[in-house]
Amino acid sequence: MNKIAFIGLGVMGFPIAGHLQHAGHQVTVFNRTTETAQRWQKQYGGDIADTPALAAKDAEFIFVCVGNDEDLRSVTLGANGALAGMKKNAILVDHTTASADVALQLFRACDHQQCGFIDAPVSGGQQGAENGQLTIMCGGNEETFARAAEIMQCYAKAITHMGSAGNGQLTKMVNQICVGGVLQGLAEGLSFAEHAGLDLNKVINAISQGAAGSWQMTHRHQSMINGDYEHGFAVDWMRKDLDICLAEAQKNGTDLDITRQINDFYREVQQIGGGRWDTSSLYRRLQGKKILH
Repeated sequence: MNKIAFIGLGVMGFPIAGHLQHAGHQVTVFNRTTETAQRWQKQYGGDIADTPALAAKDAEFIFVCVGNDEDLRSVTLGANGALAGMKKNAILVDHTTASADVALQLFRACDHQQCGFIDAPVSGGQQGAENGQLTIMCGGNEETFARAAEIMQCYAKAITHMGSAGNGQLTKMVNQICVGGVLQGLAEGLSFAEHAGLDLNKVINAISQGAAGSWQMTHRHQSMINGDYEHGFAVDWMRKDLDICLAEAQKNGTDLDITRQINDFYREVQQIGGGRWDTSSLYRRLQGKKILH
């Protein structure tokens, strides 16, 4: 088994690092909030380091899962960053949903140190992380990917090599663009059914096995009907991700009219206090507009 460092124990990183420890790897974690690292250690075992550099020392693989580009740079670069502790031929795997630009920056920094880098954003949410059923889209050297993929198998249901560094992040952007559109469509469909006086559960039963069916419809329709949004992938995170999509689209010349509008809808959800609500709360936004009218 391998000596592994894991940096960032949020709702995704906490269970992912646990899967690695359960798989028999020797895992050392770092988290900015020490209490979270201690809670992880109590639940899974493993070791705790005081800095990312110390966590990465002597590790064959260093995994990172933090909030955004700025967080990612802070835990990887500089005197206490992970790269400062990485040995030759170690591999840095980044599960953060971040920009393609920062992925390329880290690829070059790792290459300069004769280390490998894979940008490997994930899809599947907290539930997927806890159940070891994540979809992972990866960018980087093919040989480096093959080595990293063997380790990621313990918490993934699908791992795809998308090509060179940055392509994993670009693919995750496609994912978020599609998810936002599906959720807005589902929210509008439920709103239409509600206004038409239909039984919402019967509507979903009738259409979910046909062409309208989706993961979001299957896993989110009941909580949407119940008005329960205290779970899942937070609106604040989706706003961050869609901002990244829109910035990249501006550079490559893609028209993302619907994505831009949905991003504005999520901004409205934030304004009514739903920043930590699940992204399916687009339906709550429509219900709120009904109340206001």
